[in-house]
Amino acid sequence: MASSPAVLMRLVASAYTVAEKAGTIVRKVIQSGELGIVEKTGANDLQTLADRLVQKSICASLSKSFPKVTIIGEEELPAEDVKEELIENGHSSLILQKSCPDQYASLKEEELVVWVDPLDGTKEYTEAARVLYSPVYIQKPEQTYRAPNRLLDHVTVLIGIAYRGTAIAGVINQPFYNYQMGPGASLGRTLWGVLGLGAFGFQLQEVPDGKRIITTTRSHSNKLVIDAVQAMEPHDVIRVGGAGNKIIQLVEGKASAYVFASPGCKKWDTCAPEAILHAVGGKLTDMHGNAYRYDANVKHMNSAGVLATLRNHEYYLSRVPQAVLQALPSD
Repeated sequence: MASSPAVLMRLVASAYTVAEKAGTIVRKVIQSGELGIVEKTGANDLQTLADRLVQKSICASLSKSFPKVTIIGEEELPAEDVKEELIENGHSSLILQKSCPDQYASLKEEELVVWVDPLDGTKEYTEAARVLYSPVYIQKPEQTYRAPNRLLDHVTVLIGIAYRGTAIAGVINQPFYNYQMGPGASLGRTLWGVLGLGAFGFQLQEVPDGKRIITTTRSHSNKLVIDAVQAMEPHDVIRVGGAGNKIIQLVEGKASAYVFASPGCKKWDTCAPEAILHAVGGKLTDMHGNAYRYDANVKHMNSAGVLATLRNHEYYLSRVPQAVLQALPSD
């Protein structure tokens, strides 16, 4: 008789379907035109109805199936009953068919920590919505220079799973993937990965040899960020929103390094992307080259910035200016 799937694989399989439901919620909210925007700490730190509904959906769904798992979400929400329509009880049968890596086969629920970013790229989400519902766009949607979809592509839902402080599995849903196909296209995709097993839902590609393409923040730049990016001697710089989106650029060969020499990213921004990146041989560290930890009791801020690469991490580390390192002490 076949043994039941390992706890980790069951959790990833559930997180997959939960993330897919989250993507549906994100699309429905923007289609409604009622975003319910709240400023948390300022104009660059927003929360929408989608953030709130998705976090409730993810946390309630996973808690129901895995009551002993610690779940940490970005949004501080009041304790209240979650509507049944937000609960997702399903799981991915394809993930359950895969073998759990031996080192994780006997993990228990209480040993796992889940980090949730319900809407990574909220700023881009709200900017795109403003364009979508502006009179100019409604009258002339064919004007590509106002096309909001390019910003919506930055938006992701992130569910990361950690064991003993290490990100070991991750799920990323990209709700508006495939927007280029136009009205009526089937939107969204879900990427996932487990250390020792691999990553799935995308085609792994690398930037051509000799090309240095840097992806970095589009809305949280400062002198440190600019200096660090320039020190990499890039052939091109791509400024986009969302940590999840930037890691997708690395694994799909659109960028060779993600450079963000500033505090700002938090553990729920990097846990899932780091796991997927590491599952295909990449690396995510702070600007000093130190790994971040994802224990339940760690501070949430990634204070020493983020440096992530698919290949040649040591080269990019060696290019980080001393002034940047001094300004961003490692934890």
